[in-house]
Amino acid sequence: MALKIRRNDQVEVIAGKDKGKRGRVLRVLADRDRVLVEHVGMIKKHVKPNPQRNIKGGIAEQEAPIHISNVMLVDADGTRTRVGSRVDGQNKVRISRASGNLIPDRK
Repeated sequence: MALKIRRNDQVEVIAGKDKGKRGRVLRVLADRDRVLVEHVGMIKKHVKPNPQRNIKGGIAEQEAPIHISNVMLVDADGTRTRVGSRVDGQNKVRISRASGNLIPDRK
């Protein structure tokens, strides 16, 4: 199954403890149907010091993956939208179901 959310998309969390938060997708874990969203689903992780990699030990905060069904794409005008697809010439493009506009690929 092709995922409709990609890296660098702006998404909003629609379920769970971080409901209502918005952020940028840092990584898509397609095999597990999960995404890493910037500043969403923060967990504390105990880290051992590693002088070779210049890592200090302690308790670090990082994002935990959340299920892709718990996030929704945010359209260019700031509204949440479902994602559809359409074929334009030789290319398959993503479109917003709410407005019908093309969803640009963010770099």
